[in-house]
Amino acid sequence: MLPVSLQQFITEHRHDDVRQLALEASRYPDVDMRSALVQISGWQKACEKLPSWASVEGIVYPEKISLEQCSSEGTANYKLDVARRLCDGNHESLVDLTGGLAVDGSILARHFNHYLYIESQKQLCEIARHNLPLLGIDDFEVRQGHCEDFISSLPHQDMIFIDPARRDDTGRKVVGLKDCTPDITLMLDDLLGKCDFLMVKLSPMIDIKAAISQLRQVIEIHVVAVDGECKEVLMVMQGYGSAENVPVCMNAVNIKINDENEVFSFHPTEEQNLSCLLSDKLGKYLYEPNAAVMKAGGYKTLAHSYHTSQLDTNTHLYTSDHLIDSFPGRKFMVVGATSFSKKSLKSFLAEMTQCNLTVRNFPSTVAELRKRLNLRDGGTDYLFATTMRGERLLIKCKKA
Repeated sequence: MLPVSLQQFITEHRHDDVRQLALEASRYPDVDMRSALVQISGWQKACEKLPSWASVEGIVYPEKISLEQCSSEGTANYKLDVARRLCDGNHESLVDLTGGLAVDGSILARHFNHYLYIESQKQLCEIARHNLPLLGIDDFEVRQGHCEDFISSLPHQDMIFIDPARRDDTGRKVVGLKDCTPDITLMLDDLLGKCDFLMVKLSPMIDIKAAISQLRQVIEIHVVAVDGECKEVLMVMQGYGSAENVPVCMNAVNIKINDENEVFSFHPTEEQNLSCLLSDKLGKYLYEPNAAVMKAGGYKTLAHSYHTSQLDTNTHLYTSDHLIDSFPGRKFMVVGATSFSKKSLKSFLAEMTQCNLTVRNFPSTVAELRKRLNLRDGGTDYLFATTMRGERLLIKCKKA
């Protein structure tokens, strides 16, 4: 897609500071500097977000907004794991209704014999035609247009994937299903009649209960975080021709770049019937669920599954007397705890000048409490301001 001379310039300068290179554009009068800067910036972002793409020579990157909104390689690989499990033995066809940069699609396509990419933007279609063979995808088809115009003519698919755009006409971020483009609630019946499984990628800010009420045939929900930051919510639905409905399975997944992933799964219907395990006392260890678990819920199931107890009904911190290494979240050794009386605090915080402060089920913000306690951020001490059995408590911890 790019002239050989431009490709050579990009390769020679892809480690340069793009802002400084832009200022020096007059030194290279024969170079299409705007295109070069887009490609250099794209490659630099891909090194962090899409390392396997960055390792392939000749990949063309789009404008900044498409690259910022695309999935990371880790979350795309997780989708592939889900697709392989669901479509085990059925791997003939995949259609991606909102192709974009094709990060998710190109990785999902590894399980399927044929990949159909649909995208409304001409430039992204051209980039996909160029990039997909370089990424090892041979049997694919690119169609330009709005996905709504293609659904009726689609043959039956093993899986349909859709990632509705989460920005409105002014560029403002949106969250709700009906605010995204396309509005899948308007095309849901048609989609479920065309596939075995429908996978929808949604905002990490989505109201999961509200989304379930607007959808049908939901069998799995995946709340996906990367190193403690919630990135996306996946809703998986089975097509109308599939077996009868099964209970929804909620999966909270924290992809850890340099460690084993944390996975916590539960059935929301079972969660409703469990009792809340409340602690009579603060144990030797304190646990804070990761961001995916906090988004997915299942707090009672979490306590039962990992043999811990909650500090309070609405305090999503857990405690035990024995270290539970497999707990999905941060683990701490309790050093001590105190009430918030002035006398107790003065003694408890003596000689402490900084800490990592967290508030859970507590009436002050971190900033307000840090100012009140006169503590800087950082160090090796961890303080949790929280509520236990109705009493406000400050808990001092060390990383377990």
